[in-house]
Amino acid sequence: MALGKRARDRQAELWVDSRSLAEAPGHPFYQKLNEVLSKHGFDEYAEGLCAPCYADRTGRPSVPPGVCFRMLMVGCYEGLDSERGID
Repeated sequence: MALGKRARDRQAELWVDSRSLAEAPGHPFYQKLNEVLSKHGFDEYAEGLCAPCYADRTGRPSVPPGVCFRMLMVGCYEGLDSERGID
């Protein structure tokens, strides 16, 4: 006699169209911070400083330096003690 496997009910895959999700308005502090950084060309400045570290073609592109520094600032302001917590 051969052994069989019990048929298990499987949950259907969960898929949500991200375009239909509501967007949070954001915190006024971070909105103002982004405004000030953009006004003073922070992204271009950060990219210029990091340009010598760029590789011509190695792997997939990373997070732009301006965005990376913003994420680290948010981590400091919010008390997140690891980069994993920031992502």
